[in-house]
Amino acid sequence: MIKSILNNCYDIVYRRIQIFGQINVLFVYLDGLVDTKALENNLLKPWMLGTPRPELGELKSLDLMLEQLVSTAKIKTTEIMDETIQSILSGNVVILPEGVNHAVIAKLIGFEHRAVEEPSSETTIRGPKEGFTECITVNTSMLRRKIHSPKLKLESLTIGNLSKTTIVIAYIEGIVKNTILEEVRKRISQIEIDTVLDGAFIEEFIEDKPFTLFPQVQNTERPDIVASCLAERKVAVFIDGTPFVLIVPCTFWNSFQSADDYYERFIYATIIRSLRMILITTSLYLPSIYVAISTFHPQLLPTNFLISITSAREGVPFPAVIEALLIEFLFEGLREAGIRMPRQNGSAISIVGALVLGQAAVQAGIISAPIVIVVSLTGIASLITPRYSMGTAFRVLRFPMLIFSGMFGLYGVTMASIFLLIHLINLESFGVPYLSPIAPLSRSELKDVLIRAPWWKMGAIPLSFRRHFRFSKGQKPGENQGDSA
Repeated sequence: MIKSILNNCYDIVYRRIQIFGQINVLFVYLDGLVDTKALENNLLKPWMLGTPRPELGELKSLDLMLEQLVSTAKIKTTEIMDETIQSILSGNVVILPEGVNHAVIAKLIGFEHRAVEEPSSETTIRGPKEGFTECITVNTSMLRRKIHSPKLKLESLTIGNLSKTTIVIAYIEGIVKNTILEEVRKRISQIEIDTVLDGAFIEEFIEDKPFTLFPQVQNTERPDIVASCLAERKVAVFIDGTPFVLIVPCTFWNSFQSADDYYERFIYATIIRSLRMILITTSLYLPSIYVAISTFHPQLLPTNFLISITSAREGVPFPAVIEALLIEFLFEGLREAGIRMPRQNGSAISIVGALVLGQAAVQAGIISAPIVIVVSLTGIASLITPRYSMGTAFRVLRFPMLIFSGMFGLYGVTMASIFLLIHLINLESFGVPYLSPIAPLSRSELKDVLIRAPWWKMGAIPLSFRRHFRFSKGQKPGENQGDSA
């Protein structure tokens, strides 16, 4: 029956042997997904080369036979056909003894996977240099190395009618907020999909508001960030086949926090975080403010500066807003091409796009030099966003902001900002307000939002609805160390 179900699967291996020359068994496994060395050393060699045992024929219990014969660490039996087929397709070795209506499943999964290395999208100057891989067992073991506590729980389930992808929900018992954990279990269990190839497949099913630009689920490749988030009462979702781990709930301010913030002294981290926020805000507003002031409010500019801009725009056939939209469109096109093209061609396209094309457009009088400078500054500022998904949201928002500024000037920028603020206030991630702890305001949780307070001052978990102390007081360094901080 197994052969009929797995018909036309060239990578299925069927191998018959005799245990000690007495019992016929059939091995069924997938070529390429099984640790062949372990299979030979733990099962084939001991069984095929062992001396005959006269008492073996008297064994009637399958469990007794397993106890005496099987030396592999992870093993179980089943008489369910679906489970047997799924075990084979998951990379296990299924052993079918003759005359027994049970199948023995030996977990000998072993396939090639990428080595642990630093994630390219979340590099740090200081701190661990390891990132997740596409193997979920490697990823969960890396988390275990960070949290040596029996309270770290890893619940496994399978999603995907065809892919049968393994999902692991990670949390710390006693710390996680139970309502969030139950909501995560509920939303994931309700997913009905054929294939799950990446975390994005799960993310779109479990987020609160699908029609928004802002990410409501955080993703990361770093084990230290996952461990830190679990200690802050959050829930992590591992997906087999992807190095990205989903973390919920997610707030707006998580997108401004970098791993380096927690590996540098708090003074440096606060300054860099402030600089990061200023530049991200600049990336959103600079083009629209330039268009608004140069078109509707030139009296706000110093005379000499206004003369320079006016003379530079002399002869340009388009209004400032069209000029800005054109160059923004060109910039985003170059950025997307730089990501998709082979790496060897990246530098060539950058030179052609940034120097040749931009310079030629200015000299031809199609666009003015000031807008090239504005969009270039905007592009550089947008690259500072630690979270790619949030950076994408700000990139897209620049276009409606430009349209509002081109239609109504600074009033349009103000109106668009109010709409944006109202939208952000109405967002939630698993019941947590997206702008918390600033809206609604929670003073005790502001020590790791706009600034990064020293560790000895962070008394409460940032994402808390009731006070939960993670650091005892009196740890402030100095001559009077031990006094209340």
